[in-house]
Amino acid sequence: MTQPIRWLQDEIADRMLQKLDIVKLDVKDILIAPDFIGRHLKSFAKRYPHANIHSLTEENIPRFDLKYAKAMANWRAIFGGSTNALSTYLSIGKFDLPDNSVDLVFSDLLMQDLVDPRHFLQECWRVLREGGLITFSYLGPDTGKELRGLQTNALQLKSLLNPWDMHDMGDALMAERFSDPVTDMEFVHLDYETDALLLADADALKLLQLAAKEIPEKDLLPKKMTLEVVYGHAWAIGKHLAKPQDNIAYIDVNQIGRKTRRDSA
Repeated sequence: MTQPIRWLQDEIADRMLQKLDIVKLDVKDILIAPDFIGRHLKSFAKRYPHANIHSLTEENIPRFDLKYAKAMANWRAIFGGSTNALSTYLSIGKFDLPDNSVDLVFSDLLMQDLVDPRHFLQECWRVLREGGLITFSYLGPDTGKELRGLQTNALQLKSLLNPWDMHDMGDALMAERFSDPVTDMEFVHLDYETDALLLADADALKLLQLAAKEIPEKDLLPKKMTLEVVYGHAWAIGKHLAKPQDNIAYIDVNQIGRKTRRDSA
C-alpha cells in the first residue's frame, strides 16, 4: 500500500479493531502484517499494552519512523518484538518467526496483493499458538468496478492478484484447518473532485497498468470508485491433530486419553 492511500489502510485497521471488541483473547505476542504508521496505533497500545509486537513492514516506511510513532502512542512493549521487511516474506514465503510463537495475526489490506493467499494462511497457522486468532481484511474482486468499462490504449487496468470473495476465503480457512471462520463484506464508496485524485488512488491500489502520471486525464473518468472490503477472522484450534487426508483425520495415539472405571465394592 503506497502513501496516497495510507489513510484507507488506517481507517480499515480501526474498523478491524472495533470488530475485536467482542473477542476475548489473552495476547502476549502479535504479528502485524503489514505494520505501518497511523492513528490506529493508539487503539492497539490501549488494548494490548504489554504485548510483544512482531512487524512485517513495507519498504516505504522507515523502521525508525514506525518505532517513533509507536512510542508516541505509548506502546510500552515497543522493544519486545521483532521487525522484518514485508518484501523478505514475499520473496521466501516464510515469516522469520518460530512455530507457535504468536497469539494474534493482524493483517490489514494485504491479501489482495498475494498471488496465492493460501501460503500466507499456512504461515499464519504455523506461527499461531493453540487458541490463537487470525484477523484480516483485504480488497475483494468488485474493487474499482466503475473503471472496467472505460479501458482505452492509455487507461489499461489490472485485476487484483487475489480474486477471492469472502466465500472463497471462508473455504480456504477451513481447508487450512482454521476453526469457526467468520467473514463479512462492505462496500466503501470514494468520491473524487478531479481525475488526478482518482487515478492516484487507483494507482496506489495497483489497479493500473501504467503509472497514474502517464495517463492523460479525461472527462470520461467516473467521479467515484467502489472498494469491496472483505473482513474475517478464524481460530487456530486443534493444532496437535494431523492434517486430514481423504476426509480422514489421523490423531497421534499419545493424544488419546484413557478413561478408567472404578468398580463399586
